[in-house]
Amino acid sequence: MQAIEGLRNAWRLSDVRSKLLFTGLILLVYQFAAHVPVIGVDREALRGILESQGAGFIGVLNLLSGGAVSNFSVIAMGVYPYITASIIFQLLVPIIPQLEALQREPGGNEKIQRYTYYLAIPMAIIQAIGQIAIFSSFNASGRPLIAGFGENPLVTLTVITTMTAGTMFAVWLGDLITEEGIGNGISIIIFAGIVANAPSNLAQLLTTTTQPIYNALLFVVIVLFTIATVVFIQEGVRRIPVQYGKRVRGRKQYGGASTHIPLRVNPVGMIPLIFAQSIITFPAIIANLFPPGPLGDSITLTFGQQQGLGYWGSFFLLTVGFTFFYAETMIANQNLAENLQRQGGFIPGIRPGKRTQEYIVRVSRRITLVGALFLGFIAVIPGLVDLLNSLLFPTEFLSGGNSLNAARVITGSGLIIVVGVVIDTMRQLEAQLVMRNYEGFMR
Repeated sequence: MQAIEGLRNAWRLSDVRSKLLFTGLILLVYQFAAHVPVIGVDREALRGILESQGAGFIGVLNLLSGGAVSNFSVIAMGVYPYITASIIFQLLVPIIPQLEALQREPGGNEKIQRYTYYLAIPMAIIQAIGQIAIFSSFNASGRPLIAGFGENPLVTLTVITTMTAGTMFAVWLGDLITEEGIGNGISIIIFAGIVANAPSNLAQLLTTTTQPIYNALLFVVIVLFTIATVVFIQEGVRRIPVQYGKRVRGRKQYGGASTHIPLRVNPVGMIPLIFAQSIITFPAIIANLFPPGPLGDSITLTFGQQQGLGYWGSFFLLTVGFTFFYAETMIANQNLAENLQRQGGFIPGIRPGKRTQEYIVRVSRRITLVGALFLGFIAVIPGLVDLLNSLLFPTEFLSGGNSLNAARVITGSGLIIVVGVVIDTMRQLEAQLVMRNYEGFMR
């Protein structure tokens, strides 16, 4: 009841209501654009590709594009090239001193953001070529996905330009949501794509598989378990006690208060999963830019069809690695030890300064390990369900009759994104309410 009353209060506030309506409008515009196909796309060839052995890989691309890949629309690449460019810069900033110095300057983050936009354009061109190539590799109909692509320079240039412009349009829409709406725009676009595709995926699961009751029950168990675990881990906090020294000025005494530093078990939310899913698709796209060969076919089979220990092991390691990387970056950027020392605070039993920083980093790494392993486990749930299906129903699994597993309706990573976006958006609404002296609705 408190949550419902809080949402009502949020809707009564004119500026909050405007932000919510603006966010909904932008998502509506995005969905309209997701149904505008690239010029020259053969619908029959596209339908055959979506039903081919590469449907799992295409599903990942569909997730990142907010549902636009299923129509091969002008925004079929979604925000993926921008995410890749962002990953590159976030990896380079700690390594290149000039970029690190630029980030510390006033307005430095805005400059790096602008460079990220510039890098997203060539990344979009590369992905447009690679995405069409990998779709063509799954095409068994013999009909080209886009007639004349790669042969007619005008058609090739038009398609690449259109898809690149579509990506930058999607990024622009995401930025509009971030600036004028509620929540992180890029995450909300991905969230909307996951939610929009879930009903059709569930219907397909129940109507095309050989074990509908088993898959329905497994789907419910996976969803409930994942949501409960995500909320539990996401809200988990390790509190480090902090004591402030007493200061006497004249007849007044200042300080002496006790507080704590909250270190979250998963301080980076769903960002590592979004980045890991972006990177995991890259080998198959790059492999299809080159002539066919044994190595390229192996890479396409592993990373294109999402099969085997190589794919799931890589996905797990990428998720764990990105979680640690972003957690370390966040702790380093916060300068907790320096800020504590400047404010006269200290952790009982720990010397201020370097020792405090080392202690915070050590504790952060220990609890981040739990969060990283959790994210990695959630990411590979579809692979675990594939293994379970192959053991319980070997005949149906090998023949493809049970190939659509319950964990792919909304993947574990997709559920983390959904729950993470909902929690983040609710927190922003909570902040808007508290700022206006309303009672919050989150516990």
